[in-house]
Amino acid sequence: MLMKARDDGGKPGTPPEAAAQPPGAGPSKIEREGQRPTQPVYQIQNRGMGGSATSSAVDPLVGQAKLIPPEKMKHSIKLVDEQMNWCDNAMEYLRDQTDMLVVGVIGLQGSGKSTIMSLLSANTPEEDPRAYVFRAQTQEIKERGGNQSSGVDFFITQERVIFLDTQPILSPSILDHLINNDRKLPPEYNLPHTYVEMQSLQITAFLFTVCHVVIVVQDWFTDINLYRFLQTAEMLKPSTPSASHDSSGSLGKEDGAEYYPHIVFLQNKARRDDFCPKNMKNMHMVVDKLMAHSHLKYKGTLSMLDCNIFPGLRSDYLENEVNMFLLPVQEGEEDNLNKAGSGTYPLFSLLPGYRGHLTFSAMVPKLRSQILAMPRSQLSHTILTEKNWFHYAARIWDGVKKSSALSEYSRLLS
Repeated sequence: MLMKARDDGGKPGTPPEAAAQPPGAGPSKIEREGQRPTQPVYQIQNRGMGGSATSSAVDPLVGQAKLIPPEKMKHSIKLVDEQMNWCDNAMEYLRDQTDMLVVGVIGLQGSGKSTIMSLLSANTPEEDPRAYVFRAQTQEIKERGGNQSSGVDFFITQERVIFLDTQPILSPSILDHLINNDRKLPPEYNLPHTYVEMQSLQITAFLFTVCHVVIVVQDWFTDINLYRFLQTAEMLKPSTPSASHDSSGSLGKEDGAEYYPHIVFLQNKARRDDFCPKNMKNMHMVVDKLMAHSHLKYKGTLSMLDCNIFPGLRSDYLENEVNMFLLPVQEGEEDNLNKAGSGTYPLFSLLPGYRGHLTFSAMVPKLRSQILAMPRSQLSHTILTEKNWFHYAARIWDGVKKSSALSEYSRLLS
């Protein structure tokens, strides 16, 4: 077989575009690009992370770190343990981004704080309540009148919402545990009940400083002592650190506007009569009068009328509309209440399925959407990332424990 070079100087099978290039012009365009793939190929460039294209070629994973999703939490962890000491375990779940919402909760013992916080985090186990991210009271703990939560528990969702569950305020079970187990009190406290009250004030003042939203859970309307407690915690709340605040010093003095969170009054286990528009209007009026002198943001950002729960009511029906939301008894507990003869839902036997309001499972998503839509005010005089918030919260907790105002109040109680 006789092979002869082509007249144009190209190799056999060489496309005309490559053959037309002059000698010494380097590899052709097609040779540089290689065979065009049938599927599109995407390459992520390494921007702002240092290095050049050569380093990216050596290590194909360089530049893709930002695409790795954050580690998903499966259960809550301690932010403050039962000894009131700060824990650092939450740091590994936080990221350097500023779009976050911090939601805390306080309430009396057995009011349903942990269950509600788990449901707000979109954690809805079908059958086993032990699968909640915040452990609710077990039947054994309920029977002996104990408390499930202790200290402050931390959980962050994939949507970057931080939930802080707390031990019950003014808890009789914690007081009983201190007395019966003869636990040694810190030297600055003389009496067990003083120590329990100061613990509650420390946690509440801490939440008032580091949270965008604080939910106050009640299971009946209402306890006047709870509002006195809120006003005391507001009075003892540490001042917002100034922009030039040194982390090694004490909590700074006021510099500009003082920070106060949004407060939501959540009526859990509400009766059917509570959903009557007239009764609900009276509840709003009472809370508005009790909180009239407070700087806490207790009105104007959450409304049940905006959830189409009361479609026949005008938007201006509630003249003094505060941040209040009503949740009925959970579906699983309704039958127990009826069997016990509580009379909470007396029409169930006559009209199956009739409640006079939406079910608990239908109301929780409406509450969640209202909470997540609340304004995210700036917590300090500088914008905080998640990691910066953690260090800021640790500094605030240390300042609360060493607060001279709280120490003086404790001395007056004794």
